[in-house]
Amino acid sequence: MGEKVVAGRFDLSDRQLYRDKLRRCLTGLERLLAEKRFDRPKNLMGLEIELNLTGADGMPKMLNAEVLERIASRDFQTELAMFNLEVNIAPHRLGGRVFDRLTEELRTSLAYADRKAGEVDAGIVMIGILPTLDRDDLVSSNLSAVDRYALLNEQIVAARGEDFVLDIDGVERLTCTSKSIAPEAACTSVQLHLQVTPARFADVWNAAQAVTAAQIAVGANSPFLFGRELWRESRPPLFLQSTDTRPPELQAQGVRPRTWFGERWISSAYELFEENLRFFPAVLPICDQEDPLDVLDAGGVPKLAELVLHNGTVYRWNRPVYGIADGVPHLRVENRVLPAGPTVTDVIANAAFYYGLVRALAEESRPVWSRLSFEAAEANFDAACRHGIDARLQWPRRGRYGGTAEVDAVSLVRDELLPLAEAGLAAWGVERADRDLYLGVIEERCRRRVNGASWQAATFHRALEAGLSRDAALAATTRRYRDLMHQGEPVHTWPVGSPEPVPLG
Repeated sequence: MGEKVVAGRFDLSDRQLYRDKLRRCLTGLERLLAEKRFDRPKNLMGLEIELNLTGADGMPKMLNAEVLERIASRDFQTELAMFNLEVNIAPHRLGGRVFDRLTEELRTSLAYADRKAGEVDAGIVMIGILPTLDRDDLVSSNLSAVDRYALLNEQIVAARGEDFVLDIDGVERLTCTSKSIAPEAACTSVQLHLQVTPARFADVWNAAQAVTAAQIAVGANSPFLFGRELWRESRPPLFLQSTDTRPPELQAQGVRPRTWFGERWISSAYELFEENLRFFPAVLPICDQEDPLDVLDAGGVPKLAELVLHNGTVYRWNRPVYGIADGVPHLRVENRVLPAGPTVTDVIANAAFYYGLVRALAEESRPVWSRLSFEAAEANFDAACRHGIDARLQWPRRGRYGGTAEVDAVSLVRDELLPLAEAGLAAWGVERADRDLYLGVIEERCRRRVNGASWQAATFHRALEAGLSRDAALAATTRRYRDLMHQGEPVHTWPVGSPEPVPLG
């Protein structure tokens, strides 16, 4: 959401005014693009990570306000629920030893936050979905005490008009209902930002969409929710269902959900913002005083506040972002696919793989999106979320025969995508030491067929075999995960199981 929102009620005139302002914002964006007002290439990337707070027992702690007060840094802020935090890393220029610098910054920030959380008997856990979360943890009374979250919850609940239904059929099946959007807070992710010029935006966004499945296959880290083992990456179906403003009748009509993969390759950033206005009613019809067209007429740069706010309530896995820095507008692709964790090294390895791969694919003479249907890319995403490192994906054949073939995700990443990622990082000017180190982490995950999700599932089942109850096994898995996360070695090196003794009797 990003902006400070004051809770209030909306009437019909508010919604009509907001719709009019959105149209003026879209016209303003169109003019900015036509007048070539956007920033020149700067090769800038940014990173945000959502975090969980737990106690020594591995259970969630609803203490983010107390922890943030002690951290006292603008790099950390609230997230949706009281057991969530978010850390923002300042933008960096892609090149040199950027990934080593990011690793050091992130380790320092998380270690400091963990020490401060320890003052209230809590600790930081970086994971896609906390395995110990219970349905009673994800209720509206545990939303962070911030107006925008209360208002967002109120408006999405009102738009739906009935309880949210969670129904995820994976290794096991979870079916339950919720009276609020609070289950969304279980999804803690990494957001990777890349600033791009308008001319490059479509190629980068299309490339990012094409590689979402590969990202999830090697990076899945969310196999549990409410005591059930579900998909290897359960965040996407959970996020979709917990923010779904459509009652069953609108779903049956094919109305698009607000958490959305999309439905086509694009040729400009404008198309995505225009789709947002065409397909999605306003959730927060809050109007800014600025008239964007008057600002443009006066030679200024409009904030496009309504467009930015509306865009923040459409949850694309690759989201377009309009921003202003030093008085100059820019566009970013925000990649929202990855879960948080397991370690800082793993997070940075995932980032290196993404930035390198997107650069290489966006510059291919026969781009992958000209050879792979959008429907196949979406099906790949779904398969990777379900099966993680064991997924099988559709991908264009190499050579003169063309067409697509089903390929093991590990083979695709190891044999075709990692070399592309290395070439892309070289094109960014990233030094070989960084390329070898962080892409080597992805290669080792493929060689050992291990990611965060597979480690969690294996450790959980080992605990069950040792005689622990399901709840005790999930708690033991979470505690072991937290300890290994803070030790910092990448997840493919983690031993399966817990060293904790199993109680007798």
